Amino acid sequence: MTTKTTEKNRFLVAPVSEFPEDGGVCVKIGSYQIAVFRSTVRDKWYACDNFCPHSGDPVLSRGILGDSKGEPKVACPLHKRNFSLKTGECIGGEAHYKVEIYPVVIENGNVYLEVDAAMVRNGKNP
Repeated sequence: MTTKTTEKNRFLVAPVSEFPEDGGVCVKIGSYQIAVFRSTVRDKWYACDNFCPHSGDPVLSRGILGDSKGEPKVACPLHKRNFSLKTGECIGGEAHYKVEIYPVVIENGNVYLEVDAAMVRNGKNP
């Protein structure tokens, strides 16, 4: 059996103080857009592709944070489709729409993202 490992890079995004409470911000790493969310209600951070998989528009960072049966979610501001911030799956039956989820690390008052270095170099976003 062969296993494939991917090189992960940790990128410094910004200090925690620069993020709105219970909202999102779009960050750009190379040509790659990632939505980063701060949930003070849950005391958690989340990150996903900034592009809505339905339309390809870079809008998810402006989406509304919420909860669906205990699952943290973001609602696309254009089409109101909800995406799990744990799995990236579309909540509500449209399994073919999915966003990539990225680890967020908070360290010494700063926000870091861990992303696949090759995806950033190759510009994965549409």
